[in-house]
Amino acid sequence: EVQLQASGGGLVQAGGSLRLSCAVSGFTFEDFAIGWFRQVPGKDREGVSYIKSSDGSTMYADSVKGRFTISRDNAKNTLYLQMNSLKPEDTAVYYCAGDPTVITSTMRLSSAYRYWGQGTLVTVSS
Repeated sequence: EVQLQASGGGLVQAGGSLRLSCAVSGFTFEDFAIGWFRQVPGKDREGVSYIKSSDGSTMYADSVKGRFTISRDNAKNTLYLQMNSLKPEDTAVYYCAGDPTVITSTMRLSSAYRYWGQGTLVTVSS
């Protein structure tokens, strides 16, 4: 059974940092593309960052490029999102997601991912 569990959210002041974790089971990172998405109430879910299964290369949304870093620990079956220089507009519920069928052209689309974690709330105060 594929499972993902996100954690690490919290309240932080603007300019601060947080590290999100996503513990996964039922699959390996070599087989699944995996990524982070975020959602604010009333808005569509937005892609943040992704890792390709084939070569581990990464992609970022322009809004977080240079501030966020995605990584994975294959031995611990854990995905991370290091978030630095946080801004109030980063406030959202953050979700991790994975799917074995995602390809480069669909990595940014939330609809391409079948497996989702439960979400963790990040609140950035100004």
